[in-house]
Amino acid sequence: MKIISETRTKKKNCVSVLLLAGMLLSACGAKEETSNTAQGMAAVEALDYETALEHFAAAEENGEDARLLYRGIGLAYMGMTDYENAILYLEAALRLSDGNVEDMDFDMNYYLATAYYKNGQPAEAAAVYDAVLALRPKEKDAYYLRGCVKLSQNDFEGAQADFDAAIALDKQNYDQMIRIYTVLEEYGYKDAGQVYLQNAMAENEKSISDYDMGRICFYLEDYENARNYLTKLKTETDYGAALYLGRTYEALGDYNYASSIYAGYTENDQSKAEIYNQLGLCRMQMGEYELALSAFQAAMNIEDNGMMQTLKFNEIVSYEYMGEYKTAAALMNSYLKAYPDDQKAKREYEFLQTR
Repeated sequence: MKIISETRTKKKNCVSVLLLAGMLLSACGAKEETSNTAQGMAAVEALDYETALEHFAAAEENGEDARLLYRGIGLAYMGMTDYENAILYLEAALRLSDGNVEDMDFDMNYYLATAYYKNGQPAEAAAVYDAVLALRPKEKDAYYLRGCVKLSQNDFEGAQADFDAAIALDKQNYDQMIRIYTVLEEYGYKDAGQVYLQNAMAENEKSISDYDMGRICFYLEDYENARNYLTKLKTETDYGAALYLGRTYEALGDYNYASSIYAGYTENDQSKAEIYNQLGLCRMQMGEYELALSAFQAAMNIEDNGMMQTLKFNEIVSYEYMGEYKTAAALMNSYLKAYPDDQKAKREYEFLQTR
């Protein structure tokens, strides 16, 4: 069993749905009286989707803001991988509009596009991004995501045009360039992805930081230069430097030194889940399974860590390597309730039940 490193609309109605919507994105924007809706959103964030739906049902009974609770129901169904119902409720939320298009409307359309894509409707997902860009032509995330959809449909040239448009809107956004490289690599266009990174280095040679040079070298698999740039930084207190220098040493096969970098950072900052996750991965590589488990669980205890699925899966793997199969099986059962579309986890659960 492999541990995981974290290093994530009906076509004809898309434009009209977008134009009809209007309110703030997050439940924290709801008023005090919409307490059931707020509780529902808290349950969604906690991945407890059934409880969330109960709260939203209570909100509907109490006559709370229908747009907010429909949005919440849509997100709950997305979490349950019931994308058809997610689409149904997100579109319902978008239709309940006063005619003004606000930030929440665009955010809901991003969710809607994701639901369409996950539901096997890439054309509808792309049409949602078309609608977003028709109103916000400088929305670089929409270009990037539409490019990802096109890439999934073997439209490399179309994807490349969208990625180029996204980069043109923010030429020094190295996070975006790395995301583009990663998705191109995933779909078999690694060389094309590396061109983006090489161009970024060449065009910004005088202004690019050691950190950005280091991590771009990392993705170009130039680990010696990545190490040279990143060792100039204070890895004890610089999160990005610690993460990428550690990963560079992992790529070089020196898990012991990589783990010392991660552990050194955690002495000063205990709030970065990905550092703990990488530390756990190194411990696993060295056969130190109990220490790996402690690292994964430390990350899980960080509020809003943003990578709970990865951490829960790695926790299960740790127990499996420790020979605690019953504990691993029980945790996997709980994991699949929260992440029912993880096919790899389903296969692993079948294996664990035989141990």
